[in-house]
Amino acid sequence: MIRRCRDDELAAIGAIVNAAAVVYRGVIPEDRWHEPYMPAAELKGEIAAGVEFWGYEDGGEVIGVMGIQPVQDVTLIRHAYVSPAAQGRGVGGALLAALEARGTGRMLVGTWAAATWAIGFYERHGFVAADDPAALLRHYWSIPERQIETSVVLAKPPL
Repeated sequence: MIRRCRDDELAAIGAIVNAAAVVYRGVIPEDRWHEPYMPAAELKGEIAAGVEFWGYEDGGEVIGVMGIQPVQDVTLIRHAYVSPAAQGRGVGGALLAALEARGTGRMLVGTWAAATWAIGFYERHGFVAADDPAALLRHYWSIPERQIETSVVLAKPPL
């Protein structure tokens, strides 16, 4: 079942994000990696900034999360993570499809340029790499310049 995450599930959301994000260690620039990958205060800040988290629940347990954030004329997909034990079972694709149905207009997702598995996931779901990711990241996201330098943006429909 896919449903909106509750306020009392912040710890579960953080645990999923941080467990799944371990794959970034040694892949993304070393100066961008930290543990935990998303501290609780950062997660709360993302929610306060308008990221709405949705979860994939299986057997009463949330095993995947994905955020959606309307920004100006687009909808951003934010913080998409599936528990390592549940990966490869269609959880991410189901979450993405559910959020696509909720979004309005063009959908954008930003991810690390070195995260080829993430880029491939979005491409398999119809997203196409944007030509000027830095301009899009500066316009729609509030992230550090170093992250902009090392990230890509994918769009659906294509820009």
